[in-house]
Amino acid sequence: MTSNNEQAAPEDPEEGLATGQDLSPEEAAERRRRRAVFLKELAEARELRERVTPRRSKAARLRQAMRMRSFRT
Repeated sequence: MTSNNEQAAPEDPEEGLATGQDLSPEEAAERRRRRAVFLKELAEARELRERVTPRRSKAARLRQAMRMRSFRT
């Protein structure tokens, strides 16, 4: 019975993909293309976040200033 349990354990399907093993040249090229697109989008998202963050911090400063003004009066 223990041999059935050992056989029933599925192998990790992502394991081979992480290292690029057992991929045809077409699949490897497709994987590289998708990865390149992902990394490009990730870089764009980081740039956008950097551009948006100063506005958030400015708005937070203005809200804090309003709180302090209303607290003093």
